[in-house]
This record gives sequence, structure tokens and C-alpha cells, in this order.
Amino acid sequence: MNQIDEIFSFIVEIEKLKNVIRKTKPVGLNRYENSGEHSWHVCLVALLFKEYANFEINIDRVIKMLLIHDLGEIDAGDTIIYAGETKEIKELEAVGAQRVFGLLPDHLAEELLLLWREFEEGITPDAIYAKSIDRIPPLLHNLYGNGHSWKDNNVSPEQVYSINSRIAKGSEQVWENLRKKLKVAEAEGILK
Repeated sequence: MNQIDEIFSFIVEIEKLKNVIRKTKPVGLNRYENSGEHSWHVCLVALLFKEYANFEINIDRVIKMLLIHDLGEIDAGDTIIYAGETKEIKELEAVGAQRVFGLLPDHLAEELLLLWREFEEGITPDAIYAKSIDRIPPLLHNLYGNGHSWKDNNVSPEQVYSINSRIAKGSEQVWENLRKKLKVAEAEGILK
């Protein structure tokens, strides 16, 4: 197979991300979001909040990370973040990412797998920002969707604050704004 055909195989394979159903509903819709939609949405969120990052970031690298960060879910499926990020789930996602990126020509597979691993490790400024921004869309889905997935999955306010406090690592300003929204959601009974 030539390199163009390998890229086509990858492109066709990643269509499957659109069939990975997440645990939150897009604002104003009565259906659950898929992981392909999430990847698009979180990239726009990252672009829009880049000036609020706690440190200098390379937005092109951040967007690349966010475009590929959930590709391991094609094989592993999606797990609600509040259930915990277990070693087993992380291993399944890593194996899935390795398989999916393995469809590409070697140089592209290596480049994307390194970016995927960088995101997962969450140590570099770009990865810290990307991981923090990744928490925003599902939080907004709940804040503006009557807390649907929090209620459906018995998620406590403590869990919401604990998991989403990572947003502050990427942008203290954005987290402070969201924290205020969470306090209002608690007062209104959306988060309880």
C-alpha cells in the first residue's frame, strides 16, 4: 500500500470516533454527543481561550493534541471522567491509539503518537493547557443542560470540583469564572 492509501485508511478508520457516544448532551439537544463532535468543539474552545492561558502555549500543537486525544476511544469506548481514570482504561486507550496511528505512514504515525502521549502525560505547557481545556465542554453541557449527566450518574459537587479544578492549571481566569457558575448551579439545585 502506498502512503496516500495508508492516509486514506486512517481517515476512514477515524470516522468510527463519530460512533463513540459520550455521557453528555450538547446544549439544547436531546441526544448524546459523540467523541468526534467533542474533538471539534474542544479545539474551538482552546482557540478562543488561548489568551487566558497561564503561560505561553503553541496553539497549533494544542489543537493537534485535541484533534487526536480521543482516538484511542475507537477501541476502548468512552468512560465518564467521574468514574475515574483507571490504569486499565488508559491501557486500552493506548493500545487503541497505537493501532489507529499504525495505519499511517511511519513518520506520521510517530509524530501523532508522540503528541498523543504528550497529551496523556500532561506535563508540557501545551499538554497542560489542552487537558485543562478538555474539561470545559462537558462542564458547560451540564451547567446549561440542567446537570443531566451529573444527575444520571450520581456525581457529587465534590467530584465536579475535584475533577474540573484541573482547568486552573491551564487557565486560572477561566476556572475562576466556571467556579462561580458551579456555585450558582449548586444554589439552583442543578448540582447537588
